[in-house]
Amino acid sequence: MQTALADFIKDTPEGREADSILRKCVHCGFCTATCPTYLLLGDENDGPRGRIYLMKQALEGHEITDKTRLHLDRCLTCRACETTCPSGVQYGRLLDIGRMIVEEKTARPLWEGFERRVLATIVPRRRLFDFLLKLGRLARPLLPPKLAGQVPTAVPAAGAWPARRHARKMLVLAGCVQPSLSPDINAAAARVLHRIGISLIEARGAGCCGALRFHLGYQEGGLADMRALIDRWWPQVEAGAEAIVMTASGCGAVVKEYGHLLRNDPRYAEKAAKVSAMTKDISEVIAAEFDRIEPLIGRKGVRIAFHPPCTLQHGQSIKGITERLLERAGFELTPVPDSHLCCGSAGTYSLLQPDLSEKLKRAKLSALGSGEPDQIATANIGCQAHLQSGTALPVKHWIVALEERLG
Repeated sequence: MQTALADFIKDTPEGREADSILRKCVHCGFCTATCPTYLLLGDENDGPRGRIYLMKQALEGHEITDKTRLHLDRCLTCRACETTCPSGVQYGRLLDIGRMIVEEKTARPLWEGFERRVLATIVPRRRLFDFLLKLGRLARPLLPPKLAGQVPTAVPAAGAWPARRHARKMLVLAGCVQPSLSPDINAAAARVLHRIGISLIEARGAGCCGALRFHLGYQEGGLADMRALIDRWWPQVEAGAEAIVMTASGCGAVVKEYGHLLRNDPRYAEKAAKVSAMTKDISEVIAAEFDRIEPLIGRKGVRIAFHPPCTLQHGQSIKGITERLLERAGFELTPVPDSHLCCGSAGTYSLLQPDLSEKLKRAKLSALGSGEPDQIATANIGCQAHLQSGTALPVKHWIVALEERLG
């Protein structure tokens, strides 16, 4: 693709990166076949190829309209297009740059701006989110049906967290919403790793990974969250933590890119690169140590439909590892058609684009249910909560299902 970036962007780090990415795109269209919004809407501008062209125009200095912003807003950032692309176009990184430019050069309607500001204020603050979630459960009978469906009726108990007594130690991110929605996830991970001989540690005060504010358009705020998290982790990193474990694949996809996102920050570039290199999804950790827990597995497990989050299979390019672990643990995995497609959660997408999100959720639940599973497992709290709101089947993190199998 030929490019002629405008003066305001061409000599910046973002401009040089965008130019490099744009030049890789050959407009073959393979990406449209795996784009959930294109498959739903049939509009070229709601597929990766069309959005790339819209971003190219914006970066070349053409007028940016509300319509441009709408098509970029509708993107789930699922990155299925990256998995499909034969040219290696890093669409997700281009989208970050494109959205930054569009946000700077257009004015959102007051309600849209207010809605995003509220989400960016509440969700990353764990205590505030927890308080409002509890309030929402109390008021659930009085809420409109759509809003009530977003509020879980119950929260699973975390259970005991093993004491730190192993020489091997790993950090784990608690995250923003996961401790309130499903505190059993990290606790189960800690108990499984305890059986292996690893102590799992949540660093005090470690908050949001930065993904939420960054992807809502508050990129400087998101980068500030990333720096704050690095600061909280760094003493444990220096003390010899072996790895940083992610039990939410959405956070993992972003933390693995800290080195890139903070590469131009002289104070944090080296630390960010170190943190990214240390970060592993919980499936990667368990896969490397599974022989040590396999003898502890009890009777044959139930039938499970596994939903691999986009941030796991496309964002981190981790495919098949979790499925193999579940099979080795005795679960029967049911077939799931179109498992590469997004469930519609995508962070705050389910709140900002509820109609599209709901259609994607229904399609995903139909696919997951087609093999008549006893339960659904996934690897990201956003997907878990989103899917659970539309089904009576139990939806849980796969590490919780695995821990339940250990004798």
